[in-house]
Amino acid sequence: EVQLQASGGGLVQAGGSLRLSCVTPGFAFDDYTIAWFRQAPGMEREGISCISSADKSTYYADSVKGRFTISSDNAKNTVFLQMNSLKPEDTAVYSCATEGPGCSLYRALGTMSRALFASWGQGTLVTVSS
Repeated sequence: EVQLQASGGGLVQAGGSLRLSCVTPGFAFDDYTIAWFRQAPGMEREGISCISSADKSTYYADSVKGRFTISSDNAKNTVFLQMNSLKPEDTAVYSCATEGPGCSLYRALGTMSRALFASWGQGTLVTVSS
């Protein structure tokens, strides 16, 4: 199982920004798919973004499209999620995951299921105040 470490969460006012990081120490960062999920209290876990190195594809859920940007730094084995124009409804625990199909699948389906990913990191809490 791949180890993943998510960080960067915190408290921010609506309209503000945060950048989350997902580090994968010891993971061969040459062919990967890394995804971000979030889970708000009492809600199902939602797949929000994904990046695949093989075909350089990305995926964004409609709820974050245009506000969030996923990127990677291969030299640091790290994937970032830049979150801008944050809203109170973005409040959730954010987790990263890997060992799943490439992002092109989710773009075709229009959704990304947690069931498809085998390795998960602990989450980081993002709280957006109104």
